[in-house]
Amino acid sequence: MESIHLVSSPDSPEFNHLTRALTHSSVIGLDAEWKPIRTHQSAFPTVSLLQIACQLPGADNSSVESPVFLVDLASIPLQSIYQLIRNAFVSPNILKLGFRFKQDLVYLSSTFCAHGCEPGFDRVEPFLDITSIYNNLQPKQPGRRLSKQTKSLATICQEVLGISLSKELQCSDWSQRPLTEDQMQYAAVDAYCLIHILEVFKAKSVTEGNSVESAMGLHLSQLDLGLKQIFDTQQNSNKMCGIKFGEALEMVQAIPPDFCKTVPISDEEVTELPPDQANRMDYMLSQIVRKYGDKILLSESDRKPKISRKKAKKSSGRVANTRSPTEGGEEWQGPPPWDATSGGDGCPKFLCDVMVEGLAKHLRCVGIDAAVPYSKKPESRDLIEQACKEKRVLLTRDAKLLRHDYLLKNQIYRVKSLLKNDQLVEVIETFQLEISEDQLMSRCTKCNGKFIQKPLTTEEAVEAAKGFQVIPNCLFNKNLEFWQCMDCKQLYWEGTQYRNAVQKFVDVCKLNE
Repeated sequence: MESIHLVSSPDSPEFNHLTRALTHSSVIGLDAEWKPIRTHQSAFPTVSLLQIACQLPGADNSSVESPVFLVDLASIPLQSIYQLIRNAFVSPNILKLGFRFKQDLVYLSSTFCAHGCEPGFDRVEPFLDITSIYNNLQPKQPGRRLSKQTKSLATICQEVLGISLSKELQCSDWSQRPLTEDQMQYAAVDAYCLIHILEVFKAKSVTEGNSVESAMGLHLSQLDLGLKQIFDTQQNSNKMCGIKFGEALEMVQAIPPDFCKTVPISDEEVTELPPDQANRMDYMLSQIVRKYGDKILLSESDRKPKISRKKAKKSSGRVANTRSPTEGGEEWQGPPPWDATSGGDGCPKFLCDVMVEGLAKHLRCVGIDAAVPYSKKPESRDLIEQACKEKRVLLTRDAKLLRHDYLLKNQIYRVKSLLKNDQLVEVIETFQLEISEDQLMSRCTKCNGKFIQKPLTTEEAVEAAKGFQVIPNCLFNKNLEFWQCMDCKQLYWEGTQYRNAVQKFVDVCKLNE
């Protein structure tokens, strides 16, 4: 990522940079962040951050720059930036990219209206949803319909760009200031990746022959011929006329209604072209907009929060659980299921759901048994069954899971910290876990299995890794000891990465104090 600019004041250089970028960009990626809502409210959440990724031509016009602007809506006066954003949203010369952006637009409009910026935002056009791009990138299989299930942005980035997006900070408190470096990086990447997914789509369009030359049937090399040579044959003549007519039509259609007012008539009456002429779309982009472009329109009903009107179910003969979802799981009461007084074996065991999956690896690194769900998208009942069956404490950041606390007495704990290191310390302190340096790196971070008791020699490790894992040649002459997981057979050795990890967790767990 080239650069991240935090725009928190209309008098800042970053604000001026944003204004120039929106003037010269023909594509922008949009995303927004707000403080998560835990309960039904009668008002929309307040958007704290608007991310705008721009695609700009480089200094030599051959390269492309993609700066990302983080507009701090909690700090900047909204009236100072309202018109700039509104103009960008409706400019026909800027293609807006987003992922399920309609909800973001609803919340944005509500936030600006609450600060006197009426009527807010009611339209984004032209717009292209990344989901639509993803579906068009999939190979067409005759007789098979596309899945109706919408992929997450992280999944799309993994499949299209080959990069992994961490969604750990998605539910962090975006209203707190200052934003952390991790939050800024997370927010910027969400908008930045949208532009690069479009670039993949454009490359595919060119490959499949959607460019001007292939559409008209005239090869690029023929465009360098002289006029006489081109018109030697009737076929080439017709092709060239078709291309020129298409280009002329594009130019005519692109002229705004008020263009005539800005054309210089004499030396005394020279006026500038409209600013939005600077970010005119190229032919390829205009073709994509024409074929796949869409728009977001907000109706009056979209602007009103939807309050659940479901009637409470009639209670049966059983006593209903009257605790709120945040009761019973926020503060640990104990004892845990592994406690000797509860018939446990004294060995702490946890189950980390998908929202704290990174915490599971950290717990394994300090020698704690930490499992993850059997499936990638488990239902609540699946988590409950696994925690009960394996006598584990379920760790989560999902407040909705706390409503099942009556089914898992003393077996659900909601982690409050956002970052993995802080989460690890929180769990250690809450459950009073005893961590020693001897325990560090004693479990397989891949599957949670235990290591074999006796280390392997280099020869034994090479034999064990055949057809399964590649051992770097540089390790053969270092006389290292290798350890193998008894479950997944993964091999580990005490190299630089191992020593760095040990030192990291010594510091995090404060084992030297």
